[in-house]
Amino acid sequence: MHRFSEQDAAMTDPIPASINETKPATGPAGQRAHPDAIAHGERLTRQMYSVGEHAWCLVGNGLSNQTFIDAPAGIIAIDTGESIEEMQSALDELRQVTDKPIAAVIYSHFHYVNGTEAVLADSPGAATAIYGHKDIDANLRRFGGEIAPRSARGLVRQFGVQLPAEGVDALLHCGLGLFYRNPDHAPFTPGYVPAQHLIDKREELDIAGTRVVLTHAPSDATDSLTLWFPELRVCVNNLVWPSLFNIYAIRGEEYRDPRMLLTGIDEIYDYAPEHLICTHGPPVSGEEVASAVLDFRDAIQFIWDQTVRGVNRGLSLSELTAAVQLPARFERSYFTRQFYGVVEHHVRQIHAGLFGWLDEDDSHLFPLPDTVRYARMIDGFGGADAVRAQRDDALRDADWRWAVELGTWLCSGDAVTPSDERQLALAMRGIAHHTTSANVRNWCLTRARELEGQIDLTRLKSHRFRPAEVLAQSPTHFIPVLRVLLDPDKAAGIEDEMAWRFASGEQAGLRIRGQVAVPTDGTHAKLSLTLSHETWAAILGGKQSLKDAEAEGVVSFAGNPERIHRFFSAFDHTGLSRG
Repeated sequence: MHRFSEQDAAMTDPIPASINETKPATGPAGQRAHPDAIAHGERLTRQMYSVGEHAWCLVGNGLSNQTFIDAPAGIIAIDTGESIEEMQSALDELRQVTDKPIAAVIYSHFHYVNGTEAVLADSPGAATAIYGHKDIDANLRRFGGEIAPRSARGLVRQFGVQLPAEGVDALLHCGLGLFYRNPDHAPFTPGYVPAQHLIDKREELDIAGTRVVLTHAPSDATDSLTLWFPELRVCVNNLVWPSLFNIYAIRGEEYRDPRMLLTGIDEIYDYAPEHLICTHGPPVSGEEVASAVLDFRDAIQFIWDQTVRGVNRGLSLSELTAAVQLPARFERSYFTRQFYGVVEHHVRQIHAGLFGWLDEDDSHLFPLPDTVRYARMIDGFGGADAVRAQRDDALRDADWRWAVELGTWLCSGDAVTPSDERQLALAMRGIAHHTTSANVRNWCLTRARELEGQIDLTRLKSHRFRPAEVLAQSPTHFIPVLRVLLDPDKAAGIEDEMAWRFASGEQAGLRIRGQVAVPTDGTHAKLSLTLSHETWAAILGGKQSLKDAEAEGVVSFAGNPERIHRFFSAFDHTGLSRG
């Protein structure tokens, strides 16, 4: 018996509009893409905007903007980008319009803080003050580490990091900016400098001779600040984007509760700014500000409200994604178009944030493993050739969703053929060419090229610690991360504790017990190794093995050699093997 009414069933008939029948067009570098996605890229092209009489905003320099406020005592720089090179490029633009020293830096959130050393070098005698939310340092430490391989794969796919520069598969843009990192800014040298003035909640300050209201306003980062310059009628924020807000990022992110955004957006509206400068995309001035802010806010509330309404009425996830689609009102502004993520993914994320993975669909309670299910589905369809025939029909009919599903069945297990992978790649390209979403286009093209062997992300399926990353933290920082590299089969029967003792005097430990690696302080360990921070960085970074380090005399061990060997061999990291 159906779990919901005929009215509800009718409500779920449409297929979500993430992929549509609009004929693809050709972009400036030969890219094949939805024409609206191509047009959106024009908004992200490099340009230094004058915003009123006292502000400039550089768009198109990287994934984010760099903004400059002309205050009486000097320039206030807002966000410093992904690297020293990126910020230096922004400063070169700034110096075309003013030679005033930079008196202050304000971080809107932790994503774009890595170019600050360029600011300090630009204005060495200015005693530049740096402001930011109190959680920036914690957020910078929190990302990566244990989940680094999965995060890196998602980032490469969502932002099209390995897509070519020209041709049908070329990167078009990233929805919020032209690229994740501007290739002109290589080698992307990090230059983060921590804020001295930490903001926790709402504060009104005098910065460089002008009044600034800084308000904590969580967005895609928990440490986001909204900046209001009342004397200039300028608002700088990380809430309103040049695309529908990304409640869910397909690269993989923690849950972003959309309700948290509404308070911050309402505050922006209440300021009634004459000029709105955003972390991404071009600034907006005049009458367009109010309508853009209201549409942006209401689109987020609509997705939340209607997802909750559908859940309460008993709709499953697949039914929800069909039911919750933005009304035509939200097509009138690029601020609420699906140029970054897509509504159907946001609906799934709201459900997951509220209720987890189970959507009351009985078949989801104890599903078969995918490889088993796919094999049975293929048998039920009459065998692999019958599924191939239906897949090819779906490709011919531009039924991309069905073609991807059937293609996925055929590419599971050990019987996959190069031909099946090529056909699945065609289906993924079909989606890429018919969506306005940069995230989806980049992901699908990257996956297509993986299937064809043009991209290999195997290296991102294991932990790869960069030596510089290890050296940037305390020597003991990454030792607890090893617990997620423990192979339980190899750890069976091991009951031992290892202490790492560093030349600096710092110490940490891990105890393997019952096939779990538990962090300790190493005080009671019967096994230990002594080494320098630099040697540990080389080992974790794959530049040196424990065995070679011991042979060179830069690491020493204490305790039973056989137990030491077995301890380290239990981890999924070739550098730790002493064999």
